[in-house]
Amino acid sequence: MEIIPAIDLKDGKVVNLRQGRFSESTVYSDDPVQMAAHWVSQGATRLHLVDLDGAVQGRPANKQVIADIACNHPQLTLQLGGGIRSGKIIQEYLSAGVDYLVLGTKAVEEPEFVGAMCRQFPGHIWVGLDALHGKLAKNAWRDVTDIDVRALAFIFQSDGIEGIIYTDIGKDGMMDGLNIRATQDLANSVSVPIIASGGVTDIRDIQLLLAEKPVVDGGITGVITGRALYEGTLDLSEAMAACSAAQK
Repeated sequence: MEIIPAIDLKDGKVVNLRQGRFSESTVYSDDPVQMAAHWVSQGATRLHLVDLDGAVQGRPANKQVIADIACNHPQLTLQLGGGIRSGKIIQEYLSAGVDYLVLGTKAVEEPEFVGAMCRQFPGHIWVGLDALHGKLAKNAWRDVTDIDVRALAFIFQSDGIEGIIYTDIGKDGMMDGLNIRATQDLANSVSVPIIASGGVTDIRDIQLLLAEKPVVDGGITGVITGRALYEGTLDLSEAMAACSAAQK
């Protein structure tokens, strides 16, 4: 299982939101490129980037910063979500060095778009399923639908996605623990990899995830953490060491 630091971008800065609320934003750095370098120095091999402005505006808003991170750290695996609403945008990001594009709002509003992008860009498309009480949210989490998470997950799996990033938005940024049961239930329902997100507090959350055993192919292959790393309640090196020990 991979530990994946999050770099959420707003106005060119590294921030963290509580439950996706822009009114509850904490700025952690004015230099996202330097922050990426910091996580690399701590051993990170994969980063989760989110263009928060892009998610709201429906188009890329921090493209240059993202391109700079990719240029400075070509060895990193980069996954990016926020404002990705067309094949043209996906191609531009892939050309800039981003490895995986995470489709969120567009996937919920136009599920057929996911299959089209999987065919056009095989091996590069993930979906981000952000949910509250099992129902999907969209538009930077401002709108909660009545669509069940697993219903779309089944469709996207057959489309050929690389995996699913599952976020419990009631937990995100709150540092009160992952919704492990919901994450594992989803992982047991599909055969693509699942990356957990939302609510990581400390090493105990990582240990609980590592204790979960997949019953189908795929399983929980990674966990995204933001505020816990930035607030210092989770040490990246310690978390990575726990993952390495669990694989032995």
